Amino acid sequence: MIAAHADWSIDPRKRWVSIARRQGKHWQASAPRLVGDPATLAVALIAEGGPAALGLDLPLGVPRGFAAGRAEQGFPAFLAGLAGNPDFFAVSPSLDTVSPARPFYPARGIKGMTRLAHATALGLADAAGLSRLCDRATAERPAGAPVFWTLGANQSGKAAISAWRDWLAPALAAGAPFRLWPFAGALHDLLRPGQLAVAEVYPAEALRHLGLKLTGSKRAEAPRQAIAPALRDAMAALHVTPDTALAEMIEAGFGPDAAGEDRFDSLIGLLGLIGVVDGQRPDFIPEDPMIRAWEGWVLGQTALPL
Repeated sequence: MIAAHADWSIDPRKRWVSIARRQGKHWQASAPRLVGDPATLAVALIAEGGPAALGLDLPLGVPRGFAAGRAEQGFPAFLAGLAGNPDFFAVSPSLDTVSPARPFYPARGIKGMTRLAHATALGLADAAGLSRLCDRATAERPAGAPVFWTLGANQSGKAAISAWRDWLAPALAAGAPFRLWPFAGALHDLLRPGQLAVAEVYPAEALRHLGLKLTGSKRAEAPRQAIAPALRDAMAALHVTPDTALAEMIEAGFGPDAAGEDRFDSLIGLLGLIGVVDGQRPDFIPEDPMIRAWEGWVLGQTALPL
């Protein structure tokens, strides 16, 4: 089997993927590398011949209020239908052009803008309606940013645009053998040769699952170096062995450049994915029809929103 996790960004220079291959109960993990063409990466993962799973650090799903009343049967069909529809992905510079047909906002900071106004423009009842349940705060972590919001350091809207528009929507429309978790079912049911199981994985969530805690910002090299011993222990507990290049990268704190945090996140996301694949974390999907059809969930997350 092969498992991979891609830390995503609108900037291709900050998209890094970590890959591991399993033989028996043990995994061999390689050093992170640039994703490059995501379609080529997906084909290569499937071509290895065994079950393949890919974690993505970006939203896979839309909020229930946005999905209400849509004709599609769920998010995968909705996403496939966006192929060739660039207007949907055009970020609105003002509320005047925000609509369900063009939901991403704002293109830049505007005085007085609010998420409530954004929600109202999309026909949602309140600002909370912009968020999926898995985006909301839990007892274990603060809230994430809404899917369609594109401003701020923790926004994920731009990553969704680049992945959905440039890769996933066209691939699904063309019949690519992708199965999106949790919409297509439990993860282990999707792990079949000849198809790629794709799941939303958040490195920040996976870091907690692994019992790891940085002593400073992950953007700095020193905290990433300091966590190396605990990271090696977490990998050993998962039966994951780093190759020489990865072992050296871990000791070096994933490098001094700005992409160091992306390389770090790609590995942490991979370990979170492996934890669920191997049953050390539950493949938890809430018993909520809208989550299973439209909103999606974060792989490995068991905490429900407050």
